[in-house]
Amino acid sequence: MKKVAVLGATGAVGRQMIQVLEEKNFPVSELRLLASARSAGKTLTFKGEKIVIEEAKEDSFKGMDIVLGAVSNKMSQYFAPHITGAGAVYVDNSSAFRMVDDIPLVVPEINAEDIKKHHGIIANPNCSTIITLVAVNGINRVSPIEKMVACTYQAVSGAGNGGMTELDDQIRASVEGREIVHSTFPMQILSNVIPCIGSFNDNGYTTEEMKMQNEGRKIMHLPNLQVCCTCVRVPVMRSHSISVQLVTRDPISVEAAREAIKAAPGTVLVEDLNGRPYPTPLDTSDQDLVYVGRVRRDLISGENGLVLWCCGDQIRKGAATNAVQIAEMLD
Repeated sequence: MKKVAVLGATGAVGRQMIQVLEEKNFPVSELRLLASARSAGKTLTFKGEKIVIEEAKEDSFKGMDIVLGAVSNKMSQYFAPHITGAGAVYVDNSSAFRMVDDIPLVVPEINAEDIKKHHGIIANPNCSTIITLVAVNGINRVSPIEKMVACTYQAVSGAGNGGMTELDDQIRASVEGREIVHSTFPMQILSNVIPCIGSFNDNGYTTEEMKMQNEGRKIMHLPNLQVCCTCVRVPVMRSHSISVQLVTRDPISVEAAREAIKAAPGTVLVEDLNGRPYPTPLDTSDQDLVYVGRVRRDLISGENGLVLWCCGDQIRKGAATNAVQIAEMLD
């Protein structure tokens, strides 16, 4: 049995972590829910029991075995030394520690063995990175991937509760003829797409777009992997979609690629889903598998190139479930 704390328990990912812990019947002897002072005193339910939310403080982690983090980079960096100092293992969903050399960055279906290398902190990858890499992992096992071109279609859930609330409010305002306002996103997201997630780097790519390459290299142990990524926010409530063009070191037939995807852990090869050969966000919401469809030959790269489409739930496999899967593998 483990004593577990959820840091950032009231956010979209934090709440999902609690639900996933319950669904998986994780061996929890004590669950401590931590959030900001404004949430302290409220309650959340776990296995039919109401648990009072506590304000996260430096000494909140005493006696804990595992802490699941769902807070900002700044808060994660602040609390991390207090978590490890208390002797707990910190599984962090922020990007604060992902690219630190001696901190494992883990997708259990791909590099579970890296968990053993931790020194108190394990990083949870970016949501789109997780979904994309799970989708292509089977192919990569047949022949290493050298290049990828990815375009993400990211649901508003990627911006947390605020993103989902904003889209819902804009839908209601549109129906009722009221003014549509925005605050979470830089402009109206209803009936719109926004080709910018994160902040721009000097190379013209955003911080979110560079995660696919930088995190992908570390997770898949492919230091020379080249990725060109465009991230787009779309007016979908939940579940991200990604179009992927990839080039492998050795030729792989389309049929071999399909079989590799079918056999890979965490994936579903979509061949006939209600009469169509592809998944959508609605098909993949509120569950933990990555659905992959439209696997075909890349007409530009030739026999070493493949193209596919994948969808996965950003809040679950893209965040909360991946973190809980890591926790399940801890001694």
